Amino acid sequence: MISPRNILRHELIGLDVSVVEASNPLHRGVAGLIVDETRNTLLIRTPAGDRRIQKLYSRFRIILPDRTLVIIDGSALVAAPERRITQYMKIRGK
Repeated sequence: MISPRNILRHELIGLDVSVVEASNPLHRGVAGLIVDETRNTLLIRTPAGDRRIQKLYSRFRIILPDRTLVIIDGSALVAAPERRITQYMKIRGK
């Protein structure tokens, strides 16, 4: 089950997200559903259309399925999703 402690090893696609901080002021406040993820970006579906947000210089508020709010520094997400998940598992000794 996805939780604040293990979110880095889980799939983010399908989760609600909002950008709480970003180096690009136009990205602050973008909110919607994560529909894709690359090594360096999240693609967020908003009512106004899809927005691609750089991970490195952003902070995200993600709503987990149990409605828990988690703030994540985007630098912790910088990696291809499949590599981030396996790297996290190696660090945790699994």
